[in-house]
Amino acid sequence: MVEIKILFAFYPVIPYNYGKQYMKKSHKPKVLFLYDFPLHGGGSGAYVKYLALRLVEKHGYKDRIAIASPDKEGFDPRIKQYYIKLPQIPVFIGRPGLEQSKKYSDLTPSEIASLYKAFIEGTIRAVKKFHPDIIHVHHVMVNMWAARFIRGIFGTKYIVTSHGSCIHAISRDRRYFRLSRDSLNAASAITVVSGDTRAKLLKMFGSYLSKKTRTIPGGIKLSSFPPEKNVAAMRKEMGLTDKKIALFTGRLISEKGVEYLVKAAKKINGVVIIAGDGPQKASLEELVVKMQLTNVKMLGFFHDPSKIIDFYYMCDVFVSPAVWDEPLGLTTIEAMASYTPAIVTRKGGSIMAIKDGVNGLFVRPRNANEIAKAVNYLFGNDELRKKMGLAARKTVEEKFTWTKIAHRFDLLYRNVSKPK
Repeated sequence: MVEIKILFAFYPVIPYNYGKQYMKKSHKPKVLFLYDFPLHGGGSGAYVKYLALRLVEKHGYKDRIAIASPDKEGFDPRIKQYYIKLPQIPVFIGRPGLEQSKKYSDLTPSEIASLYKAFIEGTIRAVKKFHPDIIHVHHVMVNMWAARFIRGIFGTKYIVTSHGSCIHAISRDRRYFRLSRDSLNAASAITVVSGDTRAKLLKMFGSYLSKKTRTIPGGIKLSSFPPEKNVAAMRKEMGLTDKKIALFTGRLISEKGVEYLVKAAKKINGVVIIAGDGPQKASLEELVVKMQLTNVKMLGFFHDPSKIIDFYYMCDVFVSPAVWDEPLGLTTIEAMASYTPAIVTRKGGSIMAIKDGVNGLFVRPRNANEIAKAVNYLFGNDELRKKMGLAARKTVEEKFTWTKIAHRFDLLYRNVSKPK
């Protein structure tokens, strides 16, 4: 077992409850985001980045937001970043850029201890330099344990956001349960990205946490999704001018259920485009060959987000055939923002965004026939598909923009930072 040696030289630098003295300078608290992955890649990374940007741009948090994470690459000069050096970066499920990483369930006790030690030391260094009033932890996991440690030593309040996959990981490996439960108990507030994630968190850790738990979903930057976008040239370039298109974008992992979309393709009266990468890519390509499918295009991963947005506008329907309780797929929200109706499984957080028959359709998981039937139904009804696309866009405008989401966090931060 690795011995956790904390650098006590840090401790005298910051007095207990030190953050209150900084609150006198501004009515906005200083918030340090504590994140356990690189910022680039993955839905939770997008959540962290866009929330930080909107708080700075729209809610007066200039020089009052910083991010501590295992990522040396900056993304915006207005937001300070502090690098946390970890012995390794484990994952909950597959994640772009971390395909070779161990899952949390595969870590040894010594590796978990080393990770905990690194998060404590890295977070203390960030706290020493930034002097936050609040630490906003993203994910219910080892980085949250570090925030609990700092709360106990320095009195710095923290809130926690569960993005869903962390709860899934803890349900598979109870070694992470007790310290996570203790850390949630000490948190000033808890947020979750979907009602499904809220239900799972409360079931796992106790319904008594409901009083301080609220649901704040992820969102999109609406300005990136204009009311109209001409993609005729793109369709022509790909030889799809007169074709109906069903699109999937995202990680190619078993939890996403993409194999059922591929199996459905044989009965789909149009083209299926799969844009993404991951450990399932090779097996999906083999399945395409085995089934002799000529209407499936595997395009790989696109690093340019604007290219993916073009695909959302170009396609006629978006398909998310997840077989696990996905918290709330960002790709589904992005497709809806592009006036594209979504066909999704009734799993996890999708029920927050999709109203069956209004802005999208539900299908049963692991059911290729239902997927094909739903896709062909919308392919064959242009008027209905357009109407559902408009409803999808309206849903995003009302519930899933970062400006509105950041406003809710602004209110939360200010409430938590008030002297009790």
